[in-house]
Amino acid sequence: MSSELIYRIALTMVNNIGSVTAKKLIDHFYTATAIFKANKKELYESGMPKDVVESIKDFKDFSKAEKNVEFIEQNNIEPIFITEKNYPQRLLNCFDPPVLLYYKGNADLNHQRIVSIVGTRNNTNYGKKITEDIIASLASQNIIIVSGLAYGIDTIAHKTALDKGLQTIGVLANGLKTIYPAQNKKLSDTMRTQGGILSELPHDAAPDRFNFPRRNRIVAGMADAIIVIETSKKGGSMITAEIANSYSREIFAIPGRVDDSKSEGCNYLIQSNKAQIFTDVEQFLFAMNWNNSKQYPKQQQILFHDPSLAEQKIIDILRMQGSLHIDELQSKSKLNASELSGALLSLELAGIVEVLPGKIYKFN
Repeated sequence: MSSELIYRIALTMVNNIGSVTAKKLIDHFYTATAIFKANKKELYESGMPKDVVESIKDFKDFSKAEKNVEFIEQNNIEPIFITEKNYPQRLLNCFDPPVLLYYKGNADLNHQRIVSIVGTRNNTNYGKKITEDIIASLASQNIIIVSGLAYGIDTIAHKTALDKGLQTIGVLANGLKTIYPAQNKKLSDTMRTQGGILSELPHDAAPDRFNFPRRNRIVAGMADAIIVIETSKKGGSMITAEIANSYSREIFAIPGRVDDSKSEGCNYLIQSNKAQIFTDVEQFLFAMNWNNSKQYPKQQQILFHDPSLAEQKIIDILRMQGSLHIDELQSKSKLNASELSGALLSLELAGIVEVLPGKIYKFN
């Protein structure tokens, strides 16, 4: 039983430590073991306030963390820490990424194209048909479908993806010991062999009300785009859309009748310019720049472009990383905002880098 894994799980259980604070601690100490082994002086020097320092030093419930280790080992669940390569890299561009995820499945969490589909638990026949039609039209695009494994649109999205041969991932608002709702147990079993199920919560965590917004931020953050099918103006899907907007994700909404309460949320997102109107899959693929098969000869591009020092920095970073959010690119390059934007524009015009949805830059 790995002591580091026990400390990683324990870190998620400490009072007064949420995702943002946990990430700050990891950024400073690098390992969970080092956090718990640090003395008070070292913890204060890392910038932690008194309540956090006291909570870390007072934490004693390591036995609960050990029980989680036993469960994940017995059930072949993969714990994924924020510093590991197989951690969903899109989540690193969010300000509050979970530091630890529990995963059971075979889908690549860093797949090239991931789309989250969300909507009401009480869908109409229109919502069901639209969801099925969208996923059927995406079946040839090698896209992973993510949703929350809830009743309604979520369930329809997962089932249709499986039927059409797409991988699909369900993000849970509870631990992996229990599937909620129970009616989706059989569905989740199939998803584990054609996608997966994912949670940031310990194995025995219940689907409490406050866990759903936490779940929604993962649904929003691990995808390139979010498609909202049907929702009231105060539905859980609206929380996901608002979070996705704060993460600079691409949001699309299905328009509906102005007198239909289940379309009220979608119509509002479109009206307030928080979402693009979804009219058809071709329009969606065009907006995502996923229907452009144009390829550039990589080395030839660079031969005919004499990069500046700033541009060369960016080229070197993106060659290694593949793609990065603009904030992370600025952090790694140490360029100021003006230098970075100028260099990126020049490289984009030269066809050396490509800008993807969500302000992510990719080396061509």
